[in-house]
Amino acid sequence: MQPVLSVADRFAIPLDEIALSFIRSGGPGGQNVNKVATAVQLRFDLFGSPALPDAVKQRAARLAGSRLTGDGVIVITASSFRTQAQNREDALARLAQLLAQAAQPPKRRVPTRPTLASKRRRVEAKKSRSGIKTLRGRVDPTQ
Repeated sequence: MQPVLSVADRFAIPLDEIALSFIRSGGPGGQNVNKVATAVQLRFDLFGSPALPDAVKQRAARLAGSRLTGDGVIVITASSFRTQAQNREDALARLAQLLAQAAQPPKRRVPTRPTLASKRRRVEAKKSRSGIKTLRGRVDPTQ
């Protein structure tokens, strides 16, 4: 049995579809930053994955935004922690969160109609505003 990344209790992605590479983190940290590659770069071929339905792939592509390459690969870089293991778990959790969010189909909007009272309030506001603007007009000197 191969290890999998469970997403939204509906589907699981085999970990062999996810490529992890370790890179050097940026920012302060002294000698440790220059010597140790603790940041994780996760790459997941979204459109090449047989584990996901097409509708989820489309929504995930929209949600991924700039993290999606032109080839349809999601790239997530995690460098918040000082250890490879924590950054690896962070990257996998962020991918799972993105895919879980994409697995939720959007709610269908139910169109509503304005109530009679709101229509009357709108018309009254328009009449009131019209009256204010009419009073701003020129004054007739004959009256």
